[in-house]
Amino acid sequence: MSNQLMEGLSDQDFLRYSRQIMLPDIGDKGQIALRNSTVLIIGCGGLGSSVGMYLSASGIGTLIIADGDKVELSNLQRQVVYRDNNLNQNKAMAMALQLKGLNGTTHIEVISHKLTEPELSRFINQVDVVLDCSDNLPTRHETNAACVKHNVPLISGAAIGWQGQLMLFSNQVTENNTSCYHCLFPFTESQQTQNCQSFGIVGPVVGMIGNLQALETIKYLTQPSYMKWDTIHQFDGRSLAWSSIKIPKDSQCSICASTVTNDVSRETHSKGETCHE
Repeated sequence: MSNQLMEGLSDQDFLRYSRQIMLPDIGDKGQIALRNSTVLIIGCGGLGSSVGMYLSASGIGTLIIADGDKVELSNLQRQVVYRDNNLNQNKAMAMALQLKGLNGTTHIEVISHKLTEPELSRFINQVDVVLDCSDNLPTRHETNAACVKHNVPLISGAAIGWQGQLMLFSNQVTENNTSCYHCLFPFTESQQTQNCQSFGIVGPVVGMIGNLQALETIKYLTQPSYMKWDTIHQFDGRSLAWSSIKIPKDSQCSICASTVTNDVSRETHSKGETCHE
């Protein structure tokens, strides 16, 4: 699935990625790490648009993009990777063409249907990091469960109205018993049919969260010590205010249960699970 490991950079690579390579904490070593990485993007909507474009532009070696939906006219307000001539096309396939035009050196693998088990686990088990850019809660929880199962980091984004959320989960087995998405938002049967189609959204809010998902991915692949895992960052587009909350592990979590007591603030839960775009 992954490209053959690359040990050095070509002259073209140094030209294309020169502004990244100038950074001492990326350099040519970090650029090679990006080139040798495989990232799974689940969902090619507003979040996936920003994520895909910035990760392809940054020089990620392999992007696996998954979405079973088709491009609709109402998508174009915020899903900026698409054009009018992409209407009624599969999103993953249309996005792949745009990303290839942006950076032909990035290998794009397309999954033009919804990923479910056991296929979901098969792909997650072969990537470096997973980005949840989906637009429904069941997919989000299925993705989380598979990432926990295979100890693969999950970088999750969500947005609705003027609000955005960025959530970071390492899913690693440590003495501190890291939390998972289910610890923060336990899944119930009533959420099975929830999606974003009946909610409004300001396009740039989605783009901001997607860009931050891409940023966190680049940080993880080049300077993992910079990561602040098991954290939810919440953004208010009206006031430009940010808040961040550490997510303790839920001792009763059905996905990653441990002996640690969960004391996530009531304020976080009261805001609820934000719809994805």
